[in-house]
Amino acid sequence: MVVTSPSRDDYDVINEDLVIDFRGAQLRRGGNSLVGPLDWQVELDERWVILGPNGAGKTSLMRMAAANEFPSSGSCRILGELMGKTEVMELRTRIGLSSVALAQRIPGDEKVADIVISAGYSVLGRWREKYDGIDHERAADTLEAMGAEHLSERTWGTLSEGERKRVLISRALMTDPEMLLLDEPGAGLDLGGREELVSRLADLALDPDAPAVVLVTHHVEEIPQGFTHAMLLAEGEVTASGLIEDVITSENLTRTFAQNIVVEQADDGRFFARRSRPGRHRRAAL
Repeated sequence: MVVTSPSRDDYDVINEDLVIDFRGAQLRRGGNSLVGPLDWQVELDERWVILGPNGAGKTSLMRMAAANEFPSSGSCRILGELMGKTEVMELRTRIGLSSVALAQRIPGDEKVADIVISAGYSVLGRWREKYDGIDHERAADTLEAMGAEHLSERTWGTLSEGERKRVLISRALMTDPEMLLLDEPGAGLDLGGREELVSRLADLALDPDAPAVVLVTHHVEEIPQGFTHAMLLAEGEVTASGLIEDVITSENLTRTFAQNIVVEQADDGRFFARRSRPGRHRRAAL
């Protein structure tokens, strides 16, 4: 469970069931707070969605979770390792990360198979003249899991946006990570691409052998089935956090996005949101 303000002082306690354990964590730049202070705990079998408007602090939170940023204050323990007292390069190999920043670094002529396989060597793009058979097998498995096995011999520059997103997630899964971080995987996708991605992520979320997953998005429609928890952020602060059914509500999203938002949930568990127009009939909201 997540608390929005620091509540514990003993930062040395280790809970082996937690992949993320933030206590009073805050990230500041130039005297301004980007996110926090906040407490946040993620267990091994949980799937979290981080939701909020632009500038809410979602990417800053993910950068701390990915061990790419040290907290300005408070404590960040990731996969049992305390930031500031561990070798971060080694820690990062245990984390699968898919992000827009990573996508922007990939050359257009890079082959999909090399993009995925090279994750196992902590590099981006072809690193060896010849890879082991086990590398090719693992890459084929992760591409298949994302419905992208047919893209193996294609180059990055020929892929659609939806195909690129699925290749990036395949790469993130290549190392069999203990935690998977997905920073806005649905950004820029059309309806078909979004629904294909959401379906694949639902399969992953519902797999009991899958790692803990944290997904960042702006849209409740991008939350796959199988996600268990949610955190809402606005202006760097937590507005709601906990079990997903308790968090993704009209009241909470109205407060978070500063708009009169109506949330509805379909029979299959998917969420949908729209802005309410005063004076018009509307269905019962959550």
